[in-house]
Amino acid sequence: MSLPTRTAWAIARRDLNARFRGLRLLLVCIVLGTAALAAIGTLTAAIESQLASSGQALLGGDLEVEVWQRTLTPAERKALGAYGTISSGYRMQAMASTPEAAAPIELKAVDGKWPMYGTLTLADGRRAGAPAGKDAWVAATALERLGIKVGESFKVGTVTLRAAGIIKDEPDRLSEGFQLGPTIIVAEGIPAEAGLVAPGALYQSKHRIAFANPARDPAAVEEALARKFPTAGFDIRTRDRASPGADRFVRQMSDFLTLVGLAALVIAGIGIAGGVSSYLDQRRASIATLKVLGATSGDIVRIYAMQIGAAALAGSLAGLVAGVLVTPLLAGALEGLLPVESGFIISPPALLLAASYGLLVAFAFAAAPLLRARTFPAMALMRSGIVPLARDRRALAATAIGIAGVCALALTTTAQPLLSGGFLLGAGAALALLAGIGWGIQRLARRLPRPRNPLLRSAIANIHRPGAPTGALVTALGFGLAAFVLLAAVQSAIDGNIARRVPMEAPDYFVLDVPPAKEPRFFTLIQSAFPKAGIRTVPTLRGAVLAYGPKDKLTRVADLKEIPDGAWALRGERGLTYADRLPQGNRIVAGEWWSPLHRGEPLVSVDARFAEAVGLKVGDYLTIGILGVERTARVANLREIDWESMGFNFALVFSRNAIADAPHNLSATIDLPDGADPAARGRLLRALVKEMPSSSVIEVGGILVEARKLLEQVSLATLAAAAVTVLAGLAVLMGAIAAARAARTYDTVMLRVLGASRRQILLLQLAEYGLLAGLLALVALGLGGGLAWVIVTRLFAFDWLPDWGEVLGVLGLGTALVLGFALAGSLPLLGAKPARALREL
Repeated sequence: MSLPTRTAWAIARRDLNARFRGLRLLLVCIVLGTAALAAIGTLTAAIESQLASSGQALLGGDLEVEVWQRTLTPAERKALGAYGTISSGYRMQAMASTPEAAAPIELKAVDGKWPMYGTLTLADGRRAGAPAGKDAWVAATALERLGIKVGESFKVGTVTLRAAGIIKDEPDRLSEGFQLGPTIIVAEGIPAEAGLVAPGALYQSKHRIAFANPARDPAAVEEALARKFPTAGFDIRTRDRASPGADRFVRQMSDFLTLVGLAALVIAGIGIAGGVSSYLDQRRASIATLKVLGATSGDIVRIYAMQIGAAALAGSLAGLVAGVLVTPLLAGALEGLLPVESGFIISPPALLLAASYGLLVAFAFAAAPLLRARTFPAMALMRSGIVPLARDRRALAATAIGIAGVCALALTTTAQPLLSGGFLLGAGAALALLAGIGWGIQRLARRLPRPRNPLLRSAIANIHRPGAPTGALVTALGFGLAAFVLLAAVQSAIDGNIARRVPMEAPDYFVLDVPPAKEPRFFTLIQSAFPKAGIRTVPTLRGAVLAYGPKDKLTRVADLKEIPDGAWALRGERGLTYADRLPQGNRIVAGEWWSPLHRGEPLVSVDARFAEAVGLKVGDYLTIGILGVERTARVANLREIDWESMGFNFALVFSRNAIADAPHNLSATIDLPDGADPAARGRLLRALVKEMPSSSVIEVGGILVEARKLLEQVSLATLAAAAVTVLAGLAVLMGAIAAARAARTYDTVMLRVLGASRRQILLLQLAEYGLLAGLLALVALGLGGGLAWVIVTRLFAFDWLPDWGEVLGVLGLGTALVLGFALAGSLPLLGAKPARALREL
């Protein structure tokens, strides 16, 4: 007859230590796994909710049409006006100056309707719209660079402006993309008055629409405008994707964090299985006593399931609290990259999902040890200290069902089922691999010749003896060491990309909109100040790819349902140039370069990667639109471009006769000698502003600093997230070593009775763990390195640039930690009393 539930709970509660003694490994694993999932889910949900709810404010409208080097035609404005209210403006690089200083800025011109959504807040607390007359809202850093205060004047182009207020919060800042200088906001007519929107100048006109019908579908409007104006070169964004860069980064981070959460779950599950097995092993005498006193197998399961359930529930609740507490730290790491609240964030669905994972994983991995204790008679349980319990197929089936439930939950709640499914399959394969390696190590140890050294002989015997925990140790060591490799490989690969993609050496300045007629004067100004300066100029235009392919079968970009992967040059307008000779840093991989005197059919040279993405070949044709005019050129060659160089790189380079007649200016790079005098730099900038007020200068040093900051933020967030797997791996390692220690008490006592010294016992433990850790280091290198490769190349789309010296160093440190834990775990064995230990066994 089964015990009543109340009686079973009373027995379970009395036997359960208030500090969960014996179940601490289970508790730690659940806390880590649940905390990781709670933090991941909460942060991701908060960011996605913020992007979704603030899409109109981030964009400044329901839909935005952006076009280069011109404003809308009357027909285009009429078509946009049919959907609602239009707010127009400009965005461009420019120079702000005073008699004593000059600074590159980002000029933003807005009309009286701006902002249609969101609020511009000034540092003095005022809420403002578009500035009036010659007033300007100025970023604090621009005031510092110019050395002026609010109320004082400065010039942009040929117009004198007044700094009327300091910008504190700009509502549509995130949608504007990477910033190349501090922002100055002026009235819509200022750029034209300052001579900054002359034909050929590089600027963007932006037109935001607030729909008259709020329920109108932005995607349908985008599609209709693309069909109506296929050659206009529109770059269209909607409130649903107000910041494509932020959306893409959120997806990448969400995918990465999903993998981290699943990895933490897998490792936590291993730790839970080991912890429950160890706990029930310590309770085997109590279980046997209960069975002798008449408790049924069902009673045993209920009693210990209640204990494990209480520990799992406590661990899940603690994990939820830890996840909520750590979320502000992750949010702080992403500050400036994404719109996320800096305080505590609570997302009930995310917390409920994390708790469900924690409880489900706990019972899935605890099922097998529970069922093994349920099905064996009292005498078998009492002898299990020296005679291990046999495996139970029903226990394995229960674990398989539980794991299937975890997988089903993961696949039905993730936004990336293919990614999660692939990872789960990979994790399963890794577990199977480690299980096979454990079995192979035991067989190999059994077949090895017996060494003469008694310690080494005993260490090898411990690996394959009956009841040896080699399988559990191999799994724990494999995943634990793999976590170290994962962390080091991801971190060093991101650092490698920072070093490679953000070069230490680059031109000092980029200069935009140099009038071709003033090119000689431009060279004279620079060389008079710095005779050894390196100067390079190139023609610069903007245009959109409209069609490509064989001449008789052109593919229209407007007809594509989806832009092919890698075909980024098909999105909106891109930088174009023409050249007589192969650009520096480029290499022809197919076809030939044209003659400097070419006067025949218009030709174009295409980036080889882009050509591969869209299927372009030498001899095919490419049609572009420049200022609303279509131009077609034949593909003469394909080039390999060094995109890592901080110079002028163009995916499309045309022959002179293809586009040189279109209105355009020059862009330039200036490379000053090392140690150039800062005062002379300032004089040069002021001279350029005075002589060429419509030109703008971009300081490369500031760009590199900002780029490094962004990538370092990504690296920090990645490090914080990946550290969860390392902590979980360490917890599992410590638990496996503790469980193995308990199983070896009898062996240690026997060795001590037979005369073994403490030193010999410690060396025996170190030899055994050293052999296992050494064999598994290569396996961990493959597992951790493989997962790191997926994260770096597939999720973040970075190059695979790990520092293998650093990775191997961290792996060595992890191996040393394993040996340190083994040594620490063996110390209690030295204090075991032989008589007491033998009585307990």
